[in-house]
Amino acid sequence: MTRIFSIHDKREWTFYVRNAAEYDFYHTWHYHSLETDGSPILFVYQEFANYIAFPLIKRAIPGSEYFDLSCVYGFSGPLSNHKIDQLDDFFMENFKKAFLSFLSEENYVSVFTRMHPFYNQQPLLNKFGGVHENGKTVIIDLSESIEDQRNRYKQSAMDAIKHAWKKGFRVEEEKGPAALATFVEIYTESMKRVGANDKYLFNDRYFSNLCNTSEYDARILMVYDGETVMSSTIITFTNGIIQAHLVGTRAEYLNQSPTKFLVDEITKIGRIEGMRYYNLGGGLGYKHDKLFEWKSAFSNQHIDFKSWRFVANPTIYQVLLDEKGIQENVEIDFFPLYRYA
Repeated sequence: MTRIFSIHDKREWTFYVRNAAEYDFYHTWHYHSLETDGSPILFVYQEFANYIAFPLIKRAIPGSEYFDLSCVYGFSGPLSNHKIDQLDDFFMENFKKAFLSFLSEENYVSVFTRMHPFYNQQPLLNKFGGVHENGKTVIIDLSESIEDQRNRYKQSAMDAIKHAWKKGFRVEEEKGPAALATFVEIYTESMKRVGANDKYLFNDRYFSNLCNTSEYDARILMVYDGETVMSSTIITFTNGIIQAHLVGTRAEYLNQSPTKFLVDEITKIGRIEGMRYYNLGGGLGYKHDKLFEWKSAFSNQHIDFKSWRFVANPTIYQVLLDEKGIQENVEIDFFPLYRYA
């Protein structure tokens, strides 16, 4: 049985996510309700009590009668009431047939999703082809002692943390409109300073609603020097995983590296909350760049990050490329390529 739920079907969406063997906050109805780049859908294939659910974003392809599917900002991919890599092969083949039929009937040209680095979704998506190696993400294993964790730090990270201790910096969790306004100010300033892509400049509704939910645990943390907020972050706690979702630092405090102190403090909070991993993420575009090196100063534990890039209608995909004058074999790491500006 195949069912398609929209963002208006909160009860059903929430049921399938909460009953999944593995899920993160990126899969939830609430997080998808913040989406502005298309229409969120939840594709569900079910046989008796067993199901595979796939949250996606439906987008119209300008100037055509066709659509494509993408994902929210973050790591999502398919989920199930069993771990994906433990699903019966026959069941996964039936899902494939149902999903391909859905893509054909609804005029979808392509599908893109960032796969979750902690969940083995590859056995299912390998049946279609199109699993793409993106790079690495840096994680901190909170099951080890904080002493062993700190022994992994590079000297630059440990020096910054010791400096923060000496200066008396502190981290506080804060709630309410004033805390959110401070975070937004610092985050927006930071993104503009580094020339971030517009996709990282979220609207006011996104920020105001991001932490206002019971579907997951999102917190605003501030790093203080006396009474001044130096840096701020929004992190999430879901099923044993802390996600470093958004972070920013005031320009005048960059030389004091408050975010290095913040990372160390978050691992202490994570242990108190019974979390297993803290995912720092990867480099810009998940490349091995300065951002990746910064994060790697805290851990040498790097896990693979993959995306699924599937062309459902090769003929129309090529037509769309031809209309843009783009060669399919061009060396551009972007999908779908017909949306490349």
